Amino acid sequence: MTGVGAEDDIPLCERKTVTDFCYLLDKSKQLFNGLRDLPQYGHKQWQSYFGRTFDVYTKLWKFQQQHRQVLDNRYGLKRWQIGEVASKIGQLYYHYYLRTSETSYLNEAFSFYSAIRQRSYYHQVNKEDRPELVVKKLRYYARFIVVCLLLNKMDLVKVLVKELSEEIEDYTQRFNTEDQLEWNLVLQEVAAFVEADPLMILNDDNGVVVISNRLQEGGVPPLEQGMVVGQLTLADALIIGNCNNQVKFSELTIDMFRMLQALEREPVNLATQSSKPGTLVREDSYTLPVTLYEPNEKPAKRENPHKYLLYKPTFSQLYTFLSASFKELPANSVLLVYLSATGVFPTGRSECEGPYDFGGVLTNTNRDVVNGEMVQKRNQAQKEMHCLHPGDLFPFTRKPLFIIVDSSNSTAYKNFSNLFGQPLVCLLSPTVYPKSMQDQSQRGSLFTLFLYNPLMGFLSVCGLSSMRYGLWEKAQELLRKFFHDIGQMITSSRVIDQAYLQFYGDEFLRLLMIRFVFCCTTLRLHKLFREARSFPESYPPLPKQEMVESSLLQKHVLELAAMLDVQNLFSDGMLDNY
Repeated sequence: MTGVGAEDDIPLCERKTVTDFCYLLDKSKQLFNGLRDLPQYGHKQWQSYFGRTFDVYTKLWKFQQQHRQVLDNRYGLKRWQIGEVASKIGQLYYHYYLRTSETSYLNEAFSFYSAIRQRSYYHQVNKEDRPELVVKKLRYYARFIVVCLLLNKMDLVKVLVKELSEEIEDYTQRFNTEDQLEWNLVLQEVAAFVEADPLMILNDDNGVVVISNRLQEGGVPPLEQGMVVGQLTLADALIIGNCNNQVKFSELTIDMFRMLQALEREPVNLATQSSKPGTLVREDSYTLPVTLYEPNEKPAKRENPHKYLLYKPTFSQLYTFLSASFKELPANSVLLVYLSATGVFPTGRSECEGPYDFGGVLTNTNRDVVNGEMVQKRNQAQKEMHCLHPGDLFPFTRKPLFIIVDSSNSTAYKNFSNLFGQPLVCLLSPTVYPKSMQDQSQRGSLFTLFLYNPLMGFLSVCGLSSMRYGLWEKAQELLRKFFHDIGQMITSSRVIDQAYLQFYGDEFLRLLMIRFVFCCTTLRLHKLFREARSFPESYPPLPKQEMVESSLLQKHVLELAAMLDVQNLFSDGMLDNY
C-alpha cells in the first residue's frame, strides 16, 4: 500500500482487494517454487500439484484484470509484475508439455510469452536501477526462444535473438555484472542452433520456407488390408544426449531436439478444441488461455508418447528414469530408448566376450573425459564405470523395447541377447563417416537427421544446401511411394524377424523403421560410403538382399538422385536401365 498513514482513507473494499491480491500472489509463488521439488519421473505424483498451481494462477490472472485500477492506485502494481505472472503461466504450460509430451500446451505457452512482448510488460524494467529485474527480462527472452524453436517459428526466433542481443548489450553496459560471458554464451548457442539445419528451402521470392517435421495426417504409410502386424503402442521414450561438442541450447542437443519432434504429432491449439466455460480470459482484445484440465478430469487419449529428455545424465540418473519408465509402462506398450552419445570402447580383450566387453556409450562424468577423449584406466581388466553397456539394458527387455543408438560405438549394441522373448529391435548408426561428413558432426548426426527428416538427410549427403519448394514437394511425393514400397517389404517378408512386425502397428515406430531402411539403402549406394562401418546396422539384422540391397529400393534412390541432378554421386551399376 502507498503509505501507512493513508490506510485509514482507503475504503474497506479496496483494502480487501489489495489483501486478497497479496494472498493470491504469495500463494502462487509458493506453489510455483514447489514445482522444482516434485519428482521428475513418474506420471502420477505431480498431476494434482500442477492442477492446484494452475488453479491459483488462473484466479490471480483474472483478479488482477478485474481489479486493475484499484491495484494500480492502492498497491502500486507495475506492468513488469503483470508480465511476471504471465511469464510464470507460460512456464507452467511449457513444463506441462515436458511432463505430458502434448504439443498443444506449447501453443498455450507461446500465447502468454507472445502477449508479454506485444504489450511491452517488461519495457519499463530498463529504466529501473535494479539488475535483477533486467535478468528476469533476459530469462523471459531465453524461455520464449526455446518455445519458438520447438514450434518451428524460426523467423520470430531470429527477431527475438536480435532483441535479446540488444538487451544483453544494454544490461552489461549499465551494470558491472559477472554474468556477461554467460549471457553471450546463450546468444552463441542459440545462433548455432538456428544455423544447424543443413538445408534452406526457398519459395519463388527467395524467402525461406519452414518445414514442420512432426508427424502429420497422412504422413506415414497406412496399414493395408492383409497386413498382419502387432498391436503394440509406443508409450514412453527416453531421449538421451551426451555428445561432446554438439550444438545445444537449453539442455537440448540438436540430436535430442530432432528426435523429440520425430516422436510428436503436429500440435493443435487447445483454445479451438475447448468448449468449457471460463477457460479463456481476454485482455486488450488478445485472447489468453489460462485453465488446464481439472485434476480430477480424465485426460483425453494421449496423442504422443511420453518423453524424458536427459542431457548428459550420469549413469544413476539414466537408470533411475529408465526404471521409472519400465515400471509404469502400460500393457501392450513399448519403451523407446534413444542414445546420442560419445562412444566408449573396451580397453582390452576378454577371453569370453559378453555384454560388458564391447563398451557402449558415455554417461556423464567430468573425470574421464579430457578434450573429448577417453582417459585410459590403469586397470585394463576393469570395465568402464561411466558407460551404458548393452548388458545394462538386458533387465528392461522383459517388456517390448525399441532402441536407437547414434554413436561412434553403436555396434556394441548389436551384441544383444533377447533373453525374455519380448519384441526387441536396435537401430544402430554408422560408426565411421567419410571425412567430408565428419566435418558436419557438430551440427548434428547424419543418422539422426535421416530419422528426423529423410529427404534432408539425403540432400545433406549429396552436398545440397538449398532447393526450391516446388522441387522439394516433388521429391517428397517420390519418397511417399518409396516408403510405401518399404512398408510392403517389411510386412510381406517371410524371413524378417517378427519383432519388426510387432512394432509396425505403431505409427511412430513404423515411420522410424521405414526411414532407417531408406537411410541404409541410400548410404550403400553412395560412392563416398565404402566401408562396412559407414553403413547402419540393426539387431535383429534386416534381410539384406530382399530389403536394404533390394533392386526396387535402389531404383527409387537413383530416381530421387536423378530428380535432384546428383546421380553422379551414386553407384551407377543400374543406370543403364534408365
